[in-house]
This record gives sequence, C-alpha cells and structure tokens, in this order.
Amino acid sequence: MARTSKSPRAVLLAALATARRALPLYSHRHSPKKFTQHQLFACLVLKCFLKTDYRGVVAHLSDCPSLVEVLELASVPHYTTLQKAARRLLSAASARRLLDATVREQLGRKRRVRRSAIDSTGLEATAASGYFVRRRTRVGTPWKTVLYHRFPKLGVVCDVQTHFILAAQEGQGPRPDIADFQPLVAAALRRVGLDRLVADAGYDSEPNHVFARRSCGVRSIIPPKHGRPTTKPARGRYRRLMQTRFDEEAYRDRVQVETVISMVKRRLEPCVRGRTVWTQRYELRLKVLTHNVMILLRFQLFYRAGRTPFKIPNEFRRSLAHALFPTVDSQPNRSQAPVTVKTASLARVVRGARGAPWAE
Repeated sequence: MARTSKSPRAVLLAALATARRALPLYSHRHSPKKFTQHQLFACLVLKCFLKTDYRGVVAHLSDCPSLVEVLELASVPHYTTLQKAARRLLSAASARRLLDATVREQLGRKRRVRRSAIDSTGLEATAASGYFVRRRTRVGTPWKTVLYHRFPKLGVVCDVQTHFILAAQEGQGPRPDIADFQPLVAAALRRVGLDRLVADAGYDSEPNHVFARRSCGVRSIIPPKHGRPTTKPARGRYRRLMQTRFDEEAYRDRVQVETVISMVKRRLEPCVRGRTVWTQRYELRLKVLTHNVMILLRFQLFYRAGRTPFKIPNEFRRSLAHALFPTVDSQPNRSQAPVTVKTASLARVVRGARGAPWAE
C-alpha cells in the first residue's frame, strides 16, 4: 500500500521533477523569466500540501530559506503571481500533462494495471465544520444558510495496489455517477491499460459494461442493483452475468478507492477554498496532482553515521548504477555475485553523490 510523504522538501523535489517532465521552462518566449513554471507549480503543490492559501505559502517560504534554496528561487514570489499561475498551470490541458507525467514517473515501463477501481465523492465548498452544519439545520429559521444545492464533485480511477490516481474528473454535484464512467475510463486508458475495474452500484448500467468490456477490453465488476429492487432478471447480457456470476472476492478491491478518497480529504482538506466553479475545479485538480506527488517513490541513500537522506529522481537511477557497479565488479578480489546498493560501500556512494546535481 502507498505511504505519502510528510516532508515538504521531498514533496517540492518530486513536484519539480514532475513539472520538468510535463511543462516547458517558461510559458512564452517573451515572459518576464523571473520564475520558471516548474518553480511556480512546486509552490502550488506546497500550498496544497500545507493546507493554506496563497498568502500563507508565501509567508511559509519567507520563513523557511531552506525551501527557497530547494526551489532555487532568487526571491519569494508575490501571492498574486501564484494566483495567476494557478489559472495557467491548472487548466485542463496543463493538468492533463502533469497527471501524465506523474503516472509515467510512478509506473515506469509498466503499461498495464491489473486491479483498479473507480468512485466519486463530493467536497465541501466551505471550511465550516460538520458539527456546525448539523446544528444549524435544527434551527427553525437560521440566519445563515448552511445547506448547499451545488457542491464540488471529484471522480477518480485509481490503482488498487499503490493508491495512485490514474484519471480524475472534476465537476459539480449532485449528479448521477453513471455519466462519469465512460469519460473516466477513457482518460485512464490513455495513460495505462486496465485489466479489471470495480465500481459501486452507482455506475451500474448495461452501456457502461458494453463500453468497458467490448470497446476497451476491461473486465468490469459492478453490482446490478441500480433501479427498484426486483426478483426479475436484469436487462442486458452483462448485468444478468453480474447477477449469476458476481465475483465477490474481486469486488473487495472497491474499498481501496474509498481509501484514496479518504487520503485526499484527510491530508489535503475535505473542502475547497474557491468561490467560483472554475477556481474550485483548479483546486480539485491540484489536490489530485499533490496526492500523486506525495506518493511518488524515491531512492534514499544514507550516511553511515548521520543517516541523512538523498532524494534521487528516477532519471538518475541508471546513471548511478552504471557509475557504481562496474567499478566494484572490476576489483579482482571481490566475488562476482550481484551487487546492490546495500552491499556497495556507502562511503563510495556518498562521494559520488556529492558531486551530482541531485544531491542537494
């Protein structure tokens, strides 16, 4: 199962690596070139990670020079700079490229996911506590409305084994989940192949089964409970198949997508701060990207005494192995057994890491 990073420095490094794979250095050739898009995206990820607003992340960077050094910033950006960057970097096209980069970084050469799940959830449009909302609903004539006819809605497709989000779709609720099934599955298949997909009864429909099984080659498992309870056979071939040969053991994977939604709400707040529909969508996209960035794996090398970690991106793994292992194997007194980072000399690893650009 996944373990999210709790270190702001590690999250910043992973966000910078993701932005470098997905975005150009500057948005335009005539841009001021005071801050790169990679730096601005990392600041936005840090804002979501710290559960604060634009002014709060600027104050945090001003108080933490070490984070400014990680970002290689000449100065701390103004909060309006981050607000304008969010509209550009979290647009639909840019967010899609960033999500593609996180999936490629996580999966590497892997091109198929054996077990996946889909679900959607609603988030609060205010930071009011649930207790306050329940208490105000019992008042006869409340002076302030606390119930909302519209709320931000997020649908996700995730890898069951790693809790990594493969596709996401933001919108407004309340609305049925059936219409979100095909766009989410198609978005996930553009990044990686799926073998099995489980969903709850909210996605139950014969067209969804036909789209998944015939058009996409994905084994869909959805309980046939949509509509009024009845003892009659369900309409449609695949819904009747779910009635007679439902895979209960495979359907247990659906609880993992609930875990993913819980991780997003617990670690990155169960509410959005935006007031308009578009700003709320920007925040939902940022939550998805921040969740993936917090899960991205990194090699860690430690000093023998202080055990200070080095965060090494994926693109330097092969160069590190090529630089270390041939030198160890070339010594005549050593056996020809396979050499790993644990059996190699840590002193030699640290000496090589000090001169590398990623050993900061």
